[in-house]
Amino acid sequence: EGAAHLADALRVNTSLKGLVLGRNNIGPEGAAHLANALRFNASLERLDLGRNNIGPEGAAHLADALQANTSLKVLELENRSVSNAWVQEINDLIQTRGQRVAAVGGVKDKED
Repeated sequence: EGAAHLADALRVNTSLKGLVLGRNNIGPEGAAHLANALRFNASLERLDLGRNNIGPEGAAHLADALQANTSLKVLELENRSVSNAWVQEINDLIQTRGQRVAAVGGVKDKED
């Protein structure tokens, strides 16, 4: 529920450059709300979602949102947020589109 409210504000924000949301127990649904906001936000350059539980479903929403977002440069997903495979998939998508965004993080022992 908190991520949904934050996403509503992020959707219309025009000045925030960085947002640290690590260790907030954000799950797939919260990641979906944030991903939807990223489609509209044109100012955020760095988003830290590390140490959450967004999982493969949340990572898929984020990867999809990055197709519309042009401002994000760093998406941090380290330590339990998603697997290394999902971080690589997001990075592959970003490189295919020629954007200069780095998805960093992941954890080796997390299931894909």
